[in-house]
Amino acid sequence: MSQRGQILALIGDACAQGARHASACAVVQLSERTVQRWRGNPQGDQRLEGVRVPHNKLPATQREIILAIVNSPAYCDLPPSQIVPRLADEGTYLASESTLYRLLREARQLTHRLASTPCAHSRPVPLMAAAPNQIYSWDISYLPSLIHGMFFYLYFFIDIYSRKIVGWQVHDRECSGYAAALIKDISAREGILPDQLILHSDNGAPMKGVSMLSMMQMLGIVPSLSRPGVSDDNPYSESLFRTVKYAPVYPGYFHSLKDARDYFEKFVHWYNDEHRHSGIKFVTPAQRHRSEDEGILHHRKQVYEAAKVQYPERWNGRATRNWDRIPTVHLNPGKSKSQNSAMAVAA
Repeated sequence: MSQRGQILALIGDACAQGARHASACAVVQLSERTVQRWRGNPQGDQRLEGVRVPHNKLPATQREIILAIVNSPAYCDLPPSQIVPRLADEGTYLASESTLYRLLREARQLTHRLASTPCAHSRPVPLMAAAPNQIYSWDISYLPSLIHGMFFYLYFFIDIYSRKIVGWQVHDRECSGYAAALIKDISAREGILPDQLILHSDNGAPMKGVSMLSMMQMLGIVPSLSRPGVSDDNPYSESLFRTVKYAPVYPGYFHSLKDARDYFEKFVHWYNDEHRHSGIKFVTPAQRHRSEDEGILHHRKQVYEAAKVQYPERWNGRATRNWDRIPTVHLNPGKSKSQNSAMAVAA
């Protein structure tokens, strides 16, 4: 008796003695459907071997002819959606668009058939700030007015180390000259020296305008630009704009330029001097900018340690909350080898 026959006999004996069919199949690690199929043909498997070949599958010679035509100089840089109608205009039918797509995909010729060269933008150089006034990030955001389609424009410069808004203005238009005047004023107030500051931004027209670039060169400020169309290359400005427009008191629109300026004068004071920022261990940006955060965080740590001594059961042997100061802030950090390995394992 074959091994398959022996298994079927054992299952039959178990069921005859009162065992459930499903339990008997589970013991030999087979499904009931498999046992049912085996009983229909104890000597072999009734399942079809191989995959059924479609009756209308293109012959190999015809497939080669089609690939030769779509790779000819007249069609080599066109997708099937452009090739099929052009051939029809010439009185020729090769195959449907879906068939051409399938043949090109199987031949690995479908990716980037256009004659243009893909433009690859390298990731910006990773930057690190270990103190205030080393790296700024800036951007311009639209502010709606009462008139549909009319906007005011908010200019923000933020120190990524302290998260302090070091400069801001609201104007009625985007202009490289306005930004140049603002960075000149900021440099004077913050005492920025030549080659001390890196200024990061996206690729907007005001960021690359002649007035702005000339002012940065005169002040000795090093420019840093995001990749085109990539918002996460400028995360600190994007995060700030979200805080601005999701604030409970944000009006949604402004009656006039003065109305917008009055609002943001109050907002910047709240953000810099009252708002406890989660990214810098819940101190205010102004406190960190003045290097007062180290003393504040040290005091918080002492408070927690004293509370742990007084109420040890609340921590149950665990460490207290981490109030250690964040020493450095990174902009567009590159992936380390360990991160790449972890990503590969996860994939």
